[in-house]
Amino acid sequence: MPESSPSQIPSITIELPSVRLAAISAKGVTVAPTSPALEQEIAVLLGRLQREIPLDQLAGRDSVQAVRAMFRAWGLDPTHSRPSGEQLLRRVLQGKGLYRVSNVVDLNNLGSCETGWPWGSFDLGRLRPPISFRHGRPGESYLAIGKEMWPVDGKPALCDAEGPFGSPIRDSQRTMITPATRSVLTVIFAPASAAPDSILCAAQSHTRRLAEFAGAATQFSLIQP
Repeated sequence: MPESSPSQIPSITIELPSVRLAAISAKGVTVAPTSPALEQEIAVLLGRLQREIPLDQLAGRDSVQAVRAMFRAWGLDPTHSRPSGEQLLRRVLQGKGLYRVSNVVDLNNLGSCETGWPWGSFDLGRLRPPISFRHGRPGESYLAIGKEMWPVDGKPALCDAEGPFGSPIRDSQRTMITPATRSVLTVIFAPASAAPDSILCAAQSHTRRLAEFAGAATQFSLIQP
């Protein structure tokens, strides 16, 4: 398993409470349709989640409660601004499955469902460090995936030198994964109450999958406030 190499992973300054971040940097990525082998891995995980988690018990799950507490610490109502990981899990438990976008995006969503935490994957070549995780400022917004302008004023946002580009709720078109993407930054938004070992385990699993299903060379690091 690759060791962390902070010098090759963009530094992220955390300005919000109650969160730990894991950052995974992937180089030499091949963005492609989801392969049959990855489809099988997704099917196995989704089948297990559907067996283990009744839909009416999702809200009481420890990981969901921890993420909701994290959102409340940021001043957000998690039932109004629903965390992306919970959105995906709800969709899976409703029998709707996961969207198919590409191997890299599908791996991101797979990891988010597996942990119950929000994840984001971004085109590293389009980022302009320094990067910070902070509240959006008055007037800040971005064109979200789906072609809708999304205001981030008061919401948790990943920001680079050009402004906000991602969040634990939805991400921007500017840094989205496309077939031209060759390097990827994946950020895991884990509650501060999560055990560091569980965060590292999630990062390690993602590095393995990126290598296996996207041909990537990867490094990861755990970022504390």
